[in-house]
Amino acid sequence: MNYQFHPAIRRAARHLASGGVLAYPTEGVWGLGADPRNRHAVEKILELKKRPVSKGVILVAASTEQFEFILRHLEPDQRAVLNASWPGPNTWLVPHHSEVPYWICGEHSTVALRVSAHPVVRALCQLTGPLVSTSANPQGLPPARSALKARFYFGDQVEYAPGQVNRNAKPSTIRDLVTGALVRA
Repeated sequence: MNYQFHPAIRRAARHLASGGVLAYPTEGVWGLGADPRNRHAVEKILELKKRPVSKGVILVAASTEQFEFILRHLEPDQRAVLNASWPGPNTWLVPHHSEVPYWICGEHSTVALRVSAHPVVRALCQLTGPLVSTSANPQGLPPARSALKARFYFGDQVEYAPGQVNRNAKPSTIRDLVTGALVRA
C-alpha cells in the first residue's frame, strides 16, 4: 500500500502544514510531530511533553536527501556511516553548522537526525518534508506504544495518524556521529 495517497495520511499532512501537532506511529513508539520550521508548533510539543527547549528534538525524514542542507557539511566517511544505518531506528547526532534553529537543536552544536523505515512516517515526510519526532509521552513517563496510550496522555490536544508501531521494537538508538559514542541504546 502506498500510504502517501491514503486519505487519512493526506489529512494528517495538511494538519502539519497548517501548524498542527500530530501523534503518529514510528518504528518503536508513538511520536509527536510538527513542522520544524514552525516555532509555535514545536513549542506546543515541548509544552505538552513538559520538555525544556534546551534539550532539543529529533528530526525525521523519508530520505537522506531531505537532510542534505545539514549533511552537505559531512565528510564522505561520515555520510557512509549514516547511509549504512538508514532507513531504520537509528538516530545520529550530527553537527548542524547553524543550519537549524534553537527550538530544534536546543543548546547543542549537533542535531538529532533519523531516516525512518516506518511507512506512515515516510509517507508523511514525503508530503511535508522533515518533521520533528519526539516520543509521545510527558517527560518522565513511558513512551506510548499504542494510539490508545497516546490519547490517554494527550487527548484532543493533538491529531492522530493511522497505523501501529512494530510490536517488539523500542525507541531508536542514538549515537554521536563524530565520536561514535552511544547516547541511548
